[in-house]
Amino acid sequence: MATRSMISFDWALKRLLCNKANFGVLEGFLSELLRRKIVVKSIVESESNQQHEDDKFNKVDLLVENDTQELIIIELQFYSYSSYFHRMLYGVSKSITEYISMGEDYENIRKVYSVNIVYFDLGKGDDYIYHGSTNFVGLHTHEELQLSEKQRSVYNKNTIADLFPEYYILKVQNFNDVAKDTLDEWMYYLKNNKIKDDFTAQGLDQARKVLVYDNLSDEEKWRYENEIKITRIKNGEIKTAFMDGEYKKAIQIAKNLKAAGVAIDIIANTTGLTIEQIEKI
Repeated sequence: MATRSMISFDWALKRLLCNKANFGVLEGFLSELLRRKIVVKSIVESESNQQHEDDKFNKVDLLVENDTQELIIIELQFYSYSSYFHRMLYGVSKSITEYISMGEDYENIRKVYSVNIVYFDLGKGDDYIYHGSTNFVGLHTHEELQLSEKQRSVYNKNTIADLFPEYYILKVQNFNDVAKDTLDEWMYYLKNNKIKDDFTAQGLDQARKVLVYDNLSDEEKWRYENEIKITRIKNGEIKTAFMDGEYKKAIQIAKNLKAAGVAIDIIANTTGLTIEQIEKI
């Protein structure tokens, strides 16, 4: 089975998918994720769209408006961010307040989706796609609070959750490379920068044409390769710092156990250090 190598999605978000001619790729991805047809009206100018130097090897953030005036935040983050959940909340809150005028009725608040593509271990969980929404459950009856018929008519929504922001977290590294459905086909691309020829997910057909490395100009190829190098260097620095930190922690634990008279073989099993390393402490 043939597999086509493509440019990475973060590069595509920053350089190519903001172009209206390429909205079909974004529309396909969002339609598969939200499980309904999404039509991108525009990429909204916002503070969240500003690019900084660190963005080259860290985050990508887009604010998309669809044809029903819903707002969709797409954020891609490579490296661990201790307050990332708060960042998600801030991004949604800011989008809500930015797009309602002072004195405007609350019913005009936009529906916001927060789509978070993360390449680090965010939270504790083995799944690779998480969805969060808001509902209200009775403490005594355990029934879910519903909209009244009048509210459904006024808001043109079916449930209370439809009024509140929704969050999606795609933990890319948790994906096992087995595409069981069309959304998994997108996950495969996000993880491997590759699209198999038999994939049929919405947006991937256009992605095969738009996101091909060979289609980049010479300048774009140079920029792409340069950013890949920066990413690899940064990734190496982070791994090294992590390993150094883990080693120092193991040494300290070994010192404490040795001072307490614990046998060396037990210390080795506990810390992962060799007996030779422990004897030198």
